[in-house]
Amino acid sequence: MSVSESAPEKGFEPRIGRSVSIDHAAELLGVSRRTVYNRIRDGRLQTVRTLGGSQRVTLESVVGLGGRRLDSSPGKNDGADKSSRGPLASILLALFLLGASIQPVAAQHRARLSEDLADRLAAGSQTIDVIVHGNTQEVAALARKYNLKITKPMRSGAVVRMNASQLAVMQSDEGVDHLSGDTRIQSQSFRGVDADVTAESIGADQLWRGTDDIKALSGKGISVAVIDTGIDTSHSAFGNRVIASVDFTGGDGQDHYGHGTHVASIIAGRPGNAADTATYRGIAYGAYLLNLRALGDDGSGTASDVIEAIDWAIEHKNQYNIRIINLSLGAPVLQSFRDDPLCEAVERATRAGMLVVAAAGNNGQTEDGTPQFGLITSPGNSPYALTVGAIDTHETARRSDDTLAPWSSKGPTRFDLVLKPDVAAPGVHIVGAESSGSYLSGTYPQRHVAGSGSGAYSQLSGTSMAAAVVSGAAALVLDGRGNLRPSETKAILQITSSSSKKLGILDAGSGSLNTVAAIQFVENHFRGLLPTTEIAGEQSFPSGILSSYSPDGHQQLFFGNSIVWSGALLYGNSIVWSGSIVWSGSIVWSGSIVWSGSIVWSGSAMTPDSIVWSGSALEPQSIVWSGSASSIVWSGSIVWSGSIVWSGSIVWSGSTVRPDSIVWSGYAPEAQSIVWSGSANSIVWSGSIRTDNSVSQPGPASESIVWSGTIVSD
Repeated sequence: MSVSESAPEKGFEPRIGRSVSIDHAAELLGVSRRTVYNRIRDGRLQTVRTLGGSQRVTLESVVGLGGRRLDSSPGKNDGADKSSRGPLASILLALFLLGASIQPVAAQHRARLSEDLADRLAAGSQTIDVIVHGNTQEVAALARKYNLKITKPMRSGAVVRMNASQLAVMQSDEGVDHLSGDTRIQSQSFRGVDADVTAESIGADQLWRGTDDIKALSGKGISVAVIDTGIDTSHSAFGNRVIASVDFTGGDGQDHYGHGTHVASIIAGRPGNAADTATYRGIAYGAYLLNLRALGDDGSGTASDVIEAIDWAIEHKNQYNIRIINLSLGAPVLQSFRDDPLCEAVERATRAGMLVVAAAGNNGQTEDGTPQFGLITSPGNSPYALTVGAIDTHETARRSDDTLAPWSSKGPTRFDLVLKPDVAAPGVHIVGAESSGSYLSGTYPQRHVAGSGSGAYSQLSGTSMAAAVVSGAAALVLDGRGNLRPSETKAILQITSSSSKKLGILDAGSGSLNTVAAIQFVENHFRGLLPTTEIAGEQSFPSGILSSYSPDGHQQLFFGNSIVWSGALLYGNSIVWSGSIVWSGSIVWSGSIVWSGSIVWSGSAMTPDSIVWSGSALEPQSIVWSGSASSIVWSGSIVWSGSIVWSGSIVWSGSTVRPDSIVWSGYAPEAQSIVWSGSANSIVWSGSIRTDNSVSQPGPASESIVWSGTIVSD
């Protein structure tokens, strides 16, 4: 996409114009701050961002919604003000007032709808199951008001059945902020047929044995809630490990599909009791399990049942010492995570002190093998979840031959553009307990690998399996340091993951899970160089990459090989990360990046060849790439043709060979790379960084970014 010929040659410049603060906008409109945020998110209020990162609302959009003018107070100077404005200002003001007077419909309240509800409203559907938020009294009052039937009470609201006309009426209710469909949730697994090397490939076997510096770990005392298709508690892998079973589908808690049993055994299954199954055990085989069945006999279920299971875990957290919730399931992302009731439940669980591990999804490629980006499933799109992609170990524990499973979903997330997944873990051909008489065991007998009856084992593939591996790893970390908060556990697993030239941040997040590095980092009291470890005879280097989403809606990305951890990572205390980044609300990276709700990626702020990435929750997510001849604006949507070509690789410019361009590729000669070229410098984001002209030697003064690997200068 090219900039217009009239664009200034010096590149992108923000156009602030007349704007007011969030508080001032609320005062002018006579509403609360929260209502202002909602109007920004649904597009009825427009915003701008200052160079310092502050969010402001355009005065024009405030007036367009019926807000008072800044000079609305009467007084003797009123006439003088009018005369001093001049003809142009008077014309603009008249236009503002005219727009306000002829747009009563635009100002009418409309609750935000998930995409499925919007589609069913447009289609005039006669039967729609809608998740309504609120306490029991609030939901009951709404149901009475519109003569609706509550089909399923929930701790956080209820499922209410209605037709399209009733949905339209409820959407206009001032007391309703957003509505969501009770979407179908699906387990995330495929089939597989090869050997299991999972534990060794992530270093878990080293933690089981213990070392001179690290006690032997098994996840003892940690409880993991598995929300899935149920658990076959008669299987020898579990014994007395399953300490509670609750069925939210109305069944008996047993696994008639076969998915939940497999997932649970990967997390905390005991070693098999036969010679040919003795090597099969869960990553945290000493942990306890809670069987929260929310998916049915066909491997699917409803969002409302999964939400109820999460809220049950929150209520019973202290009773069972639930520290982790595993969600090896997913649904299409149909709305922002802020409105998605499943993501809201994940946030509640995190704030209650539980780490929520979610599968990224299996939508990374089309049926013909074409890679797809931006299809992370819900609730993996929640920034509060630890979202997991899948790695193919190719039947070995060595990391040098690992690749991303091509079907593993890639980021960023839909609507919010959150960087996901957070980490990746083995998810191809993973051995786990086979539920006797289940759908999977009967339909796919070729998946069976060893044992029989209540001691049978089979293989499955999917991000479901990868998520289970990470849940087990998290239990080992909590066994080593039980007082970690969910955000801290998540961050530790991210920054100690291993880097690889074959993995990129949009498909594997921080890298490949490394449990032994995570524990060593914990044992080092979160200080010093990130540990280099040995797995299967090969050295494994930490990526040092951490992505996070702050409570105020700012996306943050950190990198470094050393860390001084001052207090809690994501609770406002400062971090000194290597010698290049100081984070205390914002980042300054060797003069190259200023990130405080936005990124300015350049030798200095707002020069040609710069990127402004706005990750604020208060305006559409956008990337503005500006140079003398090219520009991209990504605002809440992705253009799949024209300026952006996203098929196997992303060409993020008018041309891949011209200056001021980005080439972002995961399936090209330079795996997972960003090439940023200009007249004076370039960045290659991959296994190395090549600097031309402006940077000749790496060092503290270099205006360069080392993302993984080395710096090569020409």
